[in-house]
Amino acid sequence: MIFSSLSQAKRYAGLHPLFSQAFDYIENNDLFNMPPGRYNIIGEDLIAIVEHVSGKTREMARLEAHRRYIDIQLVLDGIDEMGWKPLADCHNPVSEHSEEKDIRFFTDAPVSWIATPPDHFCIFFPEDAHAPLVSTGQVRKVIFKVAVNPA
Repeated sequence: MIFSSLSQAKRYAGLHPLFSQAFDYIENNDLFNMPPGRYNIIGEDLIAIVEHVSGKTREMARLEAHRRYIDIQLVLDGIDEMGWKPLADCHNPVSEHSEEKDIRFFTDAPVSWIATPPDHFCIFFPEDAHAPLVSTGQVRKVIFKVAVNPA
């Protein structure tokens, strides 16, 4: 898991072949004014999901994990307090992994919380379970889904 400021994004661009393209997309597009929805940037290998939703409580948040995608979760407005726990330490799944949606939920409690303000992001790798969208207000964010193994 990585937590950083958008001003430091280039530092992480070399960690994955598509990270630099995700960060370039952030730099070259008016994400704040994009309507909520899914945007395929590079086929199914790099996807942006724009959300503008009400936050939930820590008690309502469920840890989730993905196998096919790495998440870059960029907060545009509001504060998203994201929970985190190593996937290896999650022992209470809600169901099996959904191959179609690339997600599995857990009832385990996060071991830490990251208050993520605007212009900051968290990168969650497949070994990172995370519980996003914890906030007392509205959260506007973009989640970049980055294929672990791009085509």
